[in-house]
Amino acid sequence: MIIDDFLYQSSEWLKGTGPSSEIVMSSRTRLARNIDKYPFAHWAKDKQLVEIIDAVKDAADSIDMLKDSLFLKLKDVSEVDRVFLVERHLMSPEHAKDVEFKALIIDPKEIVSIMINEEDHLRIQVLKSGLDLMDAWKIIDKLDTEFSKRLPFAFSSKWGYLTACPTNTGTGLRGSVMFHLPALVFSGQINKILQATAKLGLNVRGLYGEGTEASGNLFQVSNQVALGRTEEDMIDNIQRITNQIVTREETMRKGILAKSKEALSDRVWRAYGTLKSAHIITSSETIGLLSAIRLGIELGIVKDIDAETVNELIILTQPAHLQKLEGKALNSEERDVKRANLIREKLK
Repeated sequence: MIIDDFLYQSSEWLKGTGPSSEIVMSSRTRLARNIDKYPFAHWAKDKQLVEIIDAVKDAADSIDMLKDSLFLKLKDVSEVDRVFLVERHLMSPEHAKDVEFKALIIDPKEIVSIMINEEDHLRIQVLKSGLDLMDAWKIIDKLDTEFSKRLPFAFSSKWGYLTACPTNTGTGLRGSVMFHLPALVFSGQINKILQATAKLGLNVRGLYGEGTEASGNLFQVSNQVALGRTEEDMIDNIQRITNQIVTREETMRKGILAKSKEALSDRVWRAYGTLKSAHIITSSETIGLLSAIRLGIELGIVKDIDAETVNELIILTQPAHLQKLEGKALNSEERDVKRANLIREKLK
């Protein structure tokens, strides 16, 4: 398997399936783990970082769940390919920097990815389509068990799993949900919802997680700390709050459809017309217009496109994906032209 294989398949989280997938695009669980007796990645010496990569790879090679996975030393991966992997949510933007002693493992279906020597020695991630946090937790729990049989993880009877960032200490678990909330944005209710969510102990971030702003009405919500609760309690808490946000978005969509259907239809079809006719279009404009079409699909206004196509376009129109599709480096203007051509072709 090579990186280019991912370009021609649909990521698990883009499939538009699973519970509440019309509002929840994806569910993610992530575990932070460190190998005992080694300094955290930022403090480890070069030789130790190499040993950590080798130890994790050897462990992964013997785990059936990771059979046929792709192993990458990031120093051997081009900059465009590294950005491509970030765009597909297979690794963090932080992992794409200072790559000399970093590695990545990706399973063929893009459900599991493992960052080696990011902030922690291992960042194990599971991505699922729709609101499927519990299944994502079950998968990552099995993987954690398999790795723990092969690697001695740094653990304290008082504090739990030891991590580079104190907010991850304890279970090391982060659960997150990617929402599409256009009705709450359209109605002006989104800030109230996000503020209430933050008060309940959850972080709100953009499409690519920490340090990114929300765009295309897409928001990531995740737990702030991993200490003081069991993993199941954390997942249940996120699930409960997610259900409340889903209900609010559903209610707002019904209200808009009942009171402002013509205005909403006009916005959706204007977005559709722009995307079908534009010959130059930026990434930020694209994601906003695709958000409107996705809402139109979910409310039955648009019937000749499916949500998976729109979800894929959100990623395929990102800079690195466009350059890989073209097979060469593109400047900003060339990307805007390629993006418009791709969208017109997909929306025929």
